[in-house]
Amino acid sequence: MPAVVGAVKVISIGPSSIFHIGDVYMIQPYSEAKTFAGGGSFNTGNGITIQLDQANTTINDQDQFDQIVSSL
Repeated sequence: MPAVVGAVKVISIGPSSIFHIGDVYMIQPYSEAKTFAGGGSFNTGNGITIQLDQANTTINDQDQFDQIVSSL
């Protein structure tokens, strides 16, 4: 059944966003991210004590380019 949409005002849309009005069958946003962090980097809470004597974060990334950016 078709959707009836009234007036719409868009102020801004982010670079990884989807703007949709009306009926839709499928929306597939696509994004990728790499995050490298050492031990204890993402701990949250009150009163956390972390002791890292000798910590290393080893990264083995075989890609020469992660994202190729070109201007048209």
